Amino acid sequence: MTEEKRTREFTGRHALMVFVGAFAVIISVNLALAFNAVKTFPGLEVKNSYVASQEFDVRRTAQEALGWSVYASAQDGQVKLEITDRDGKPVEVAKLSATLGRATHVKDDQKPDFQFDGQAYVAPADLGPGNWNIRMVARAKNGTEFTQRVILHVTKG
Repeated sequence: MTEEKRTREFTGRHALMVFVGAFAVIISVNLALAFNAVKTFPGLEVKNSYVASQEFDVRRTAQEALGWSVYASAQDGQVKLEITDRDGKPVEVAKLSATLGRATHVKDDQKPDFQFDGQAYVAPADLGPGNWNIRMVARAKNGTEFTQRVILHVTKG
């Protein structure tokens, strides 16, 4: 008795199923990524980008003339925002507002109540590990507006 070996042919129907399956995977992954991108988008940066672009150089020149540097750190439930002048001396601003949040979503956004302690602006903040952004707007005593996004990396451990 001989045993016959049965071989399956790869037909046009099989090729069609492979192509349809591959494209279904690609399309579903693209849809999932697009949905998550739209869901986590924090919103507009400016209302009118054309107007903002026309004012950009003037605002940048005014900010650079201040000569400020900004550094952020976090430790023991406190966030510290150090604003220094060209000589490295602490700057006390006329007004400071800031939003502390993740770069990818607005769910964890906080508005810290920064207080000047003579050296830096300090505020209590509950931060998990990872990358955070401080979107700050400070007004110099001469009225110049200073805006900057300061990156803050928090490590626990």
